[in-house]
Amino acid sequence: MRMTIVFLLAAYVLSQFYRVFLAVLTPVLGADLGISAEELALALGFWFAAFAAMQIPVGTALDRFGPRMTTALLLGLGGAGGAALFATAQGAVQIHLAMALLGFGCSPVLMAGYYVVAHAFRPALFSILAAALLGGGSLGNILGAAPMAAAVEAWGWRAVMWGLMAATLVVAAGLAVFARDPARAEGHGARRGSLLDVLRNPGFLLILPLAFTNNAASAGIRGLWAGPWAGEVHGADALTIGHVTLAMSLAMVLGNFVYGPADRILGSHKRVVLVGNLCLCLALAVLVAMPGMSLVGGAVALAAVGFFGSSYPVLMAHGRAFFPAHLVGRGMTVLNLMSIGGIAVAQFGTAPLFRAASAGGDVTFAYGMLFLFFLVPLVLSLAFYLFAADKPVALD
Repeated sequence: MRMTIVFLLAAYVLSQFYRVFLAVLTPVLGADLGISAEELALALGFWFAAFAAMQIPVGTALDRFGPRMTTALLLGLGGAGGAALFATAQGAVQIHLAMALLGFGCSPVLMAGYYVVAHAFRPALFSILAAALLGGGSLGNILGAAPMAAAVEAWGWRAVMWGLMAATLVVAAGLAVFARDPARAEGHGARRGSLLDVLRNPGFLLILPLAFTNNAASAGIRGLWAGPWAGEVHGADALTIGHVTLAMSLAMVLGNFVYGPADRILGSHKRVVLVGNLCLCLALAVLVAMPGMSLVGGAVALAAVGFFGSSYPVLMAHGRAFFPAHLVGRGMTVLNLMSIGGIAVAQFGTAPLFRAASAGGDVTFAYGMLFLFFLVPLVLSLAFYLFAADKPVALD
């Protein structure tokens, strides 16, 4: 399975990159195409909406056809096609369509990796390997920050997008040729199950609200709003924005690796998720209370959002514990659907919220309301999660 993991990791690097690179492109797309931050928020929302819409079909495809061709076909068609359309875009409509195509192409990548981990390795290793996959793939977060800004300055954003199209095609072809599907669990092929089997589990349902809100702040702020915040509140240029987003990206990578073994140390998925998300609420509350703080202070707070907002692999391990082998694909993609759907809804909501909040001319106040928009649903979802069953962590 070594080559399978290598190419799935490369694909996930691209997936992470495509969900965050707009933050760095905000100034240049505004200058070249007249596209505002609000329009780019909608574009990122289309990425997440297309990604979310594909999760149920992806779950079925993973359980029936395996991760190799599911990922290779969607990444090759949607990922490379979306990058090409972005490279030729002349306005907001093409950017929106390109981002939707990119979301379509990236939709199976992480779940394909989790599928391989769930079927090819011991259950006790799931959260550690899932976090390692997230952490390694977060190199895309880093590449989408200062390195992307430097590449755009050196070669122009259209040339960079053509290069990304070529890289996406290479990874998709590598998956098709070199990757292998894991052996299916005994009886897996005969027991297909259905989405209703997933949704009939009451303990699992109590996890879904937090899955909906858990990633919205870190993904939405890192994916777009960190850049405009630094630019509009502090007058930061593209390279400075790249450094701010890089700090948040590195914190997210570190968070993934710290969260991974934490549930084995504490013996509880739920305990780790609760503590991490309470800390995330605190970091967001600081940004709500002081949206006009110094650039350095704000960057530290944003990094805290990135770090504590990385509990997703432990939440996924918690949800995975509710399902037998033949429902792993569907169960994990339902969780991912809620997560990505929550990010999409948040992004579609942030654009009109920010526009209304900034109507009075106080952009600092508008960003405070933006951070509050991420905080309130997270607090409410934690109230539901308190009642979720705490499945024991497998240690063998």
